[in-house]
Amino acid sequence: MSDDDYEIGYGKPPKHSRFKKGQSGNPGGRQKGSRNFNTDLDEVLSKRVTVTENGKTREITSRAAALQRLREKALNGNNRALEQFLALAQKRSEEKDAQSAGRNLSEREAAILRRFEEEVLAQAYAEGQPEKDGDAPDVA
Repeated sequence: MSDDDYEIGYGKPPKHSRFKKGQSGNPGGRQKGSRNFNTDLDEVLSKRVTVTENGKTREITSRAAALQRLREKALNGNNRALEQFLALAQKRSEEKDAQSAGRNLSEREAAILRRFEEEVLAQAYAEGQPEKDGDAPDVA
């Protein structure tokens, strides 16, 4: 098949417009090693700082230190800090509720899983050696 006979169509672009070997399709794209804001934020929040509590020093993450400072301000009567702290607590509570609700199966879903388990056990028993007593394993 020569170049003149090459059929151009879906999934078959013209040869002159294809990427050259070793050439990137996005030469001006993100440079290797460059980081985005979230990566930088995670690094900053996970850095450890030294704090003094009750005369004792210890190291905690910046994230924990910021939360402790917010809590202290809220407890000392700063209304804005109190609102922020309560908003964070509410958001966390909702996330926990959503996670626990996501784990509960409906009765129909539980029945499907039970039937699947029975089929898998029956198939495993059929493929395996029968027990010496001739008893089938419990499939319940």
